Amino acid sequence: MDKENLNPQQTKAVKHSEGPLLIIAGAGTGKTTVITERIKYLILKKNILPSQILALTFTDKAAQVMEERVDVAMPYGYTQMWISTFHAFCDRILRDDAHTIGLDPGYRLISESESVLLLQKNIFNIDLKIFRPLGNPTRFLDALLTHFSRLKDEDISPKEYFLWVKKQKNTEEIKQYFELANAYEKYEELKVKESVMDFSDLISNTLLLFRKRPNILKRYQNQFKFILVDEFQDTNYAQNELAIALSGDDKNITVVADDDQSIYRFRGAAVSNVLQFKKNFPNAEIVTLNNNYRSTQPILDAAYQLIQHNNPNRLEIVEGIDKKLKSNSTATKKEIEVIVENRSEDE
Repeated sequence: MDKENLNPQQTKAVKHSEGPLLIIAGAGTGKTTVITERIKYLILKKNILPSQILALTFTDKAAQVMEERVDVAMPYGYTQMWISTFHAFCDRILRDDAHTIGLDPGYRLISESESVLLLQKNIFNIDLKIFRPLGNPTRFLDALLTHFSRLKDEDISPKEYFLWVKKQKNTEEIKQYFELANAYEKYEELKVKESVMDFSDLISNTLLLFRKRPNILKRYQNQFKFILVDEFQDTNYAQNELAIALSGDDKNITVVADDDQSIYRFRGAAVSNVLQFKKNFPNAEIVTLNNNYRSTQPILDAAYQLIQHNNPNRLEIVEGIDKKLKSNSTATKKEIEVIVENRSEDE
């Protein structure tokens, strides 16, 4: 699909001028094409410099695909594009400016297994009692790290966690939360001391940087005239806050979302993210892409029937929009067959 073949909804999204834009894009509706053509439109028609456009994706693979598509679509000589994952973008910022909030810009990024080893090595320094059983002191380390990571995803600092705990009634359960809050604070101090960060730290520390140093945030707001966020339904609260902060006063932010494709629905991400976007940008224009270019109508109808089991927690119900996909595929229509085999290899 090229720009000459864009349908009316895609064209509307590509040529959206300024201000917030929410694109509801079902599977196979050409959302990557829309993002690519929008970037091209902004550069060639609106004279926006490539370095003034920030495109954020959820995975490395998605970032690579988008970068390749933009590279092919643009004439030679257009470089300095900021297309990356949220984490890679934050890593780039922290390497330059982390020192302004007392963090080591030469930090080492650690994996989940390295985080467990770090906690295990310092288990007697983080004041655990309930969560360090005598028979198996390391039993709860994985669960603790998952809990800390979720707190980071929800943009909750150790100080905020302590304040919440102190407001609760003093019960046995609250004693556990006091210990968790204390361990969370000690673990954060430990990472600063060791000059290491995990992946959730990249987002939270960038938010911290922007909040403590408004001048640095302003620099990036002035640099990025337009922001595009792909797979918005899978971003967490902290990532949403980051995108909103970067959009500044101009609010030239475009997000592409499909709650039916959310891989983090179990975290309540899908619908809430889109509703949160509408709350933060009440004047946002909404474009829904319904034309599917990947599958035949029998497949789309069966998928639509199946996804209804997620009701009423779907955007289609909550917002009253039509998300039923219409096939534009030239493939031969066939009835759906169920393949039953004993082994996945045979299947």
